[in-house]
Amino acid sequence: AWQDSRYTVGVFVQANFGKRRNFTLRGQRVGPDLAEPAIREGTPRAEKGSIIAIVATDAPLLPHQMKRLARRVPLGIAMTGGYGYHSSGDIFLAFSTANPEAALAPSGRIAHADFVPDVDIDPFFDAVVQGVEEAILNALVANEDMTGRDGNFVPALPKAWLQARFPNQ
Repeated sequence: AWQDSRYTVGVFVQANFGKRRNFTLRGQRVGPDLAEPAIREGTPRAEKGSIIAIVATDAPLLPHQMKRLARRVPLGIAMTGGYGYHSSGDIFLAFSTANPEAALAPSGRIAHADFVPDVDIDPFFDAVVQGVEEAILNALVANEDMTGRDGNFVPALPKAWLQARFPNQ
């Protein structure tokens, strides 16, 4: 039975999205409390960021199930205060490394693939939402102050402030 197996769901994000004032951590909106310096824009931009999320698993899921996992990515983004805005470039992909032998079946033979039944997919949805939230938080905590083209400046999250606000996290 598939329930006797352990599977991994991993998420990679390129997090360049959202508004600082909406930043939410562990269910608490902390964005308005973040100290300056504020973001400075040297040039007006039509776009306001983007996010790319890649969901990978070793669970035996079918293509339509992988599409369903990818559709759960925005729920994890929302957990961090990202809502999606006009001109945001969002790309969400999901894939499974399971069943590699199914694609290698010789010509003229029936190929077989294992898969988790649709009715049992909810734990994978949970894992995607939690994984996306965690991947975004990891990216934000690992960042540094950055000055980009035309003097655009984005400050890093104040790590000491976050540790004081969430001491056991």
